[in-house]
Amino acid sequence: MPDSRHASLCRRSLLLALLSTTLAACAQTEAAVSPFSEPTRADASALGKEPTLLVVTTRKPTGSGQPFFGPERGTLTFAEAQLSPPGRGIAGRVSSVVNGDWAVLGLDRRTSTGAARSFAEAVNGRDVLLYVHGYNETFESAARSAAQLSHALEFQGRTALFSWPSGGALLDYGYDRESALWSRDGFVQALRALVNNPTVGRIHIVAHSMGTFLTLEALRELRTETDVSSRIGAVIFASPDIDIDAFEQTVSKLGPLAQRMTLIIDPGDRALAVSARIAGGVARAGAAERARLEALGVRVADTSGRGWSMLRHDLFLSDNEVTLVVRRAMERVGA
Repeated sequence: MPDSRHASLCRRSLLLALLSTTLAACAQTEAAVSPFSEPTRADASALGKEPTLLVVTTRKPTGSGQPFFGPERGTLTFAEAQLSPPGRGIAGRVSSVVNGDWAVLGLDRRTSTGAARSFAEAVNGRDVLLYVHGYNETFESAARSAAQLSHALEFQGRTALFSWPSGGALLDYGYDRESALWSRDGFVQALRALVNNPTVGRIHIVAHSMGTFLTLEALRELRTETDVSSRIGAVIFASPDIDIDAFEQTVSKLGPLAQRMTLIIDPGDRALAVSARIAGGVARAGAAERARLEALGVRVADTSGRGWSMLRHDLFLSDNEVTLVVRRAMERVGA
């Protein structure tokens, strides 16, 4: 027993060291000057003109004030978040890189009864960009990323965030994965409401890291429903943190939806290397061989060698050329 306990402690210490390395890389990323640039006009995106983010979440509300939603699991809730756009000009753009740019100012939380329907109705006849965050995210950090991406894309529809109850802590990988899977029913409800609402335009999905696992599970459940493949626009998986074998198995069942998928990968992604170790050495889809992925009929953007961070796990947000991959994927589907 003592030997077993010692081995367990050693494994935990090794994992902590590995994760700490990736966290340090993240910190260096935030402090560096990014080649990514915000659009120069405040009205370049619909979100810049009207800084309101649609939110549908399985997080439990915390009560009044920030943080608005915590890491605990709750019922499906719809809300609208009021955002503060970043500053303009050179000083504002540098500040946004360092400080996280967009901020959540307030939240209009609706009752969880009919949350999915209310969410779809709030889109109000426009295209929607639906962002699904990854591991180790708070509600506020996920909202900032959704806003930053939408504004960088100069997206003219409604921007929405599906936020699942990530623990928002370094060693919560196991909890996060289980929470993502637990949130599948809520995400399916939200997607189904969008697809079944005839006033909603194209539904573009951008999922990051562990969020791709949740998104794939939902798409597999919805794949046989009428009009799903025609209503879904582009599906972009940025640094997908999902077992490559499971990814192949699921995508092979998605039919036409697979042809709308674009994967942003990097075999040198350090965060996915840690994930693979936690998962027993099985490669993640975001670090898999390009040819193996393309054989599934999906488009692949290999970002090897790009970026200015050590981690290279969020290049779709931090590198303007990789952000363009997302835009082109959406334009290709809309053409």
